[in-house]
Amino acid sequence: MPRVPLSWLAEWVDLPTGATTSVAGALEVAADLARVGLEDEELHGSSVTGPLVVGRVVSLAPEEHKNGKTINWCAVDVGEEVPREIVCGAHNFAVGDRVVVALPGAVLPGPFPIAARKTYGHVSDGMICSARELGTGVDGAGIIVLEDGPAPGADAITLLGLGEQTLEINVTPDRGYCFSMRGIAREYSHATGAAFRDPAALEVPAGASTGGFAVVLADDAPLRGRCGADRFVARIVRGVAASGPSPLWIQRRLTQAGMRPISLAVDVTNYVMLELGQPLHAYDLSGLTGPIVVRRARPGETLVTLDDVTRNLDPEDLLITDGGAGRDAGGGSRVLGLAGVMGGASSEVSPATTDLLIEGAHFDPVTIARTSRRHKLASEASRRFERGVDPALAPVAVQRVVDLLLEHGGGVADPAGTDVDERAALEPIALPLDLPTRVVGVDYAPEVVRSVLEQIGCTVIGGAGGAGGAAVDVLTVAAPSWRPDLTAPIDLVEEIARLRGYDQIPSVLPTAPSGRGLTPAQRTRRSVARALAESGLVEVLTYPFVSPHIHDAFGLSADDPRRIATRLANPLSDEAPELRTSVLATLVEAARTNVGRGATDLALFEIGLVTLPVPGAGPAGRPGTERRPSKEELARLQAAVPPQPRRVAGLLAGNAEPAGWWGPGRRADHTDVIAAVQRIAAEVGVELVVTSDPDRAPWHPGRCARFTLADGTVAGHAGELDPKVVAALELPARSVAFEVDLDLLLAAVPTQPFQGVPLSTYPLAKEDIALVVASDVPAAEVFAAVRDGAGDLLEDLRLFDVYTGAQVGEGKKSLAFSLRLRATDRTLTAEDSIAVREAAVAEARRRVGAVLRGS
Repeated sequence: MPRVPLSWLAEWVDLPTGATTSVAGALEVAADLARVGLEDEELHGSSVTGPLVVGRVVSLAPEEHKNGKTINWCAVDVGEEVPREIVCGAHNFAVGDRVVVALPGAVLPGPFPIAARKTYGHVSDGMICSARELGTGVDGAGIIVLEDGPAPGADAITLLGLGEQTLEINVTPDRGYCFSMRGIAREYSHATGAAFRDPAALEVPAGASTGGFAVVLADDAPLRGRCGADRFVARIVRGVAASGPSPLWIQRRLTQAGMRPISLAVDVTNYVMLELGQPLHAYDLSGLTGPIVVRRARPGETLVTLDDVTRNLDPEDLLITDGGAGRDAGGGSRVLGLAGVMGGASSEVSPATTDLLIEGAHFDPVTIARTSRRHKLASEASRRFERGVDPALAPVAVQRVVDLLLEHGGGVADPAGTDVDERAALEPIALPLDLPTRVVGVDYAPEVVRSVLEQIGCTVIGGAGGAGGAAVDVLTVAAPSWRPDLTAPIDLVEEIARLRGYDQIPSVLPTAPSGRGLTPAQRTRRSVARALAESGLVEVLTYPFVSPHIHDAFGLSADDPRRIATRLANPLSDEAPELRTSVLATLVEAARTNVGRGATDLALFEIGLVTLPVPGAGPAGRPGTERRPSKEELARLQAAVPPQPRRVAGLLAGNAEPAGWWGPGRRADHTDVIAAVQRIAAEVGVELVVTSDPDRAPWHPGRCARFTLADGTVAGHAGELDPKVVAALELPARSVAFEVDLDLLLAAVPTQPFQGVPLSTYPLAKEDIALVVASDVPAAEVFAAVRDGAGDLLEDLRLFDVYTGAQVGEGKKSLAFSLRLRATDRTLTAEDSIAVREAAVAEARRRVGAVLRGS
């Protein structure tokens, strides 16, 4: 995000009075820019208060102390009769240097008040400041040394621009021209009508485009049919003090914009880049062997960039090279830099450099973006090139650099120059005059449409005509060179809406047509979520990305289909490159996070998609971006998308019922998750059959329930997690979980209309039975047998007690059921109730070998 020193911006557009120095004025500028889509992120202004003055070092005496540190005992002239005596730990200055001194009473960022205090055996009457101490930079190893600074005692707050406001704004990727003072000043002019003065309105000498240093554009592997470079401008300046310091005002503005001053050559190119938006580069001319060749990398080539990193180059990388005989001879044997990203160390400006070659070029945004990401090397230049730089700007920007170098570094510029221009002509845009009104919903008059387009720099030619003989006025619009994002009529519509004001677009709710509300499946999914929430579970939303190690943590076998996962080509994290095949796989990560933050009692659920790739499915291919994919390509893409069923999963740990004065509480167990699945089925309207499943990871082999539809299709599982899984995932002991295929349940809902059952007005009859069965018989099987045996008179059946002990014998358990009976046409007699009871017991005996307790 660019930082905009408002004092710099005020040179190119009229700002309100006080906007450059007051917070209120700066916020007013921020609000004006926000109206045209440039939102402010932060306002930077120094919190330094005086006295902060310029000082001249009169004397300097190094002293080594017993702690091993060497300090300088200095006398500094601050414009008073007697020099101030100050202790300083830095060593990058000498007698006679101009420095910045904070006198007692000053307050530096922190806040850090300055006072006369005793240190290292001396009373230090002030402090000599570094850039970090003043909040203007990160360099704290040495103090600020002012080159050609003013007389001692001068106000350093004004000198360093510490009283000026700097606005940090957020620029969307399609508006790269706003990475410059020029672009932001133009946008402010659009927002307020303030007078805009174009900093690129410079005259380039007529002879500065021919006869200069030889340059060849030799991109023989263009991307998307576009060459990596279509313009290259170069100028030579000789006898310049390239490695000397830049003027203080340039250093100040670079610092305010978030860049570190280095030397005259580097600072000037950075300054012009910030001002105009054109990245530039300065080469040591003595190290160049012509011609310069812009080409793609060759196999095995490497480059040591300015950050002293050796980089292995890719054939798609666009390079700046020199040496050789040019295009036909395959020249460019020595790599000078990654085009548009970073220069190489071999052509870097050194302290001995006096002759410079200044480069200003236009590179393909996609090429630069791919190179930057491939090498994980983002620079100020690449940020601008990958968003689109004005191709007409290069000669002006290079001329601006030459002028600044001659003014502040001496030297002479060669009258001849280089301008290799292979730009393709841009196609004009046909804009129907009624399109903005139709799209935005605001009545834009034709003169308004034309006015806005001309305001942003477009060339507009009126016309008439239309498809099918319709009489529709059409404008032929040529976008300005600095707006590469304007390529289609809809882009122009967006500009009209933006500059006329988004606040002018009325908020009109469309009339909802009948029959287009939520689908039955959507309503059911919401009912399921509501039911689980009412049961005490908390809904979470997790990212569907997992690590392959989760399959090992779950204890999945090597041939388990859940191990077959879709791997992402560009994952958000290298640690989670796969799409989940189980919602529980990401739900456990949410549980671990909560446990790590001290939440020991958990009840979480999530409804989400899983991705189940089909083994052996062929690739979809990769359609190009130059046109819309064909129907056949879209069909292949759709066919290659793996199934993504929707599932609901839950995890409970700790107490399901908290302890308190009412009792010890109750720990969550397998019955809670089984009940949760049964409630889900009830909300959907599907009946599930519950059986045990001794071999379903990640659940405990003896405490896992399997849920199936009437036809035997497995719908999900619930139960206690395996202790090994709990330990591997660092979850609370005896955690329980469930996962159900919600799409499968929804598809199993009966299609016939629901038939209501009339309520009986006859009284209720009650019967209780206790059945003894083998301890390994699932209670669900006994429940089903009792229900089926009781017949149509059974209205409600509940299991209210489970007992094991000496009274029922070893290897046995007693299940007590409560039966509620009612008829729709009569009052039940005692004989009716006894008959139902006996039938239920008989059916349970036949199916599971149940015996009536006590018989």
